[in-house]
Amino acid sequence: MEIAPKIHLLECTKGSYSYLVLGDEPVLVDTSMPGRADAMVKALASLGLKPGDLAHIVLTHLDVDHIGNAKRLKELSGATLWAPAPDIPYIEGAEKPKGVRRAIAGLMRVERPKVDRALEPGAHVGGLEVVPAPGHTPGHVCLIARDTLLAGDLVTTRGGRLKKSPSFLTWDKAALRQSLADVGRLSFDWVCPAHGDPVRRGSLWEALLE
Repeated sequence: MEIAPKIHLLECTKGSYSYLVLGDEPVLVDTSMPGRADAMVKALASLGLKPGDLAHIVLTHLDVDHIGNAKRLKELSGATLWAPAPDIPYIEGAEKPKGVRRAIAGLMRVERPKVDRALEPGAHVGGLEVVPAPGHTPGHVCLIARDTLLAGDLVTTRGGRLKKSPSFLTWDKAALRQSLADVGRLSFDWVCPAHGDPVRRGSLWEALLE
């Protein structure tokens, strides 16, 4: 599903959406829940891409429903795998997350990838700008592609409205509040979350902060 020009939601990843941003260096943003790699390869094929056409795979944060197919897709594509530095030890398995995330990681087994490069605030990866948005996890990032915010888990949508990331999955509530305010000051038209359908921004972000 094309959300904006050259920005595609991979419908096979419903429940934890991945997005494909096309251009000179195609970028896959997040890799959904474990076990979906083959379906994602088919989705790429439907858009005229082979795995090897991917230049970059970007993980917005450490959660298993975002890194679930990173190892396999990296192996198939040879793409550079990026992730925020504070989350890399958890992504690679060197450290274990706390609280409910530890239980989820025990139930949802994932092959741990090796991250190639750390995301730097304000840097660009294949034309996407890296926007720090910690709180949901220590290093959580969003990405901006032209007028579209790829929000990761900073926000969700339900019934056409924006919702904050669930509190029981929030690593640092104060940091999350600050991230919502900081990201809200940026200019973008579409909000594309991992959980819930993309929405036009309108005044939804301002309502979220009330």
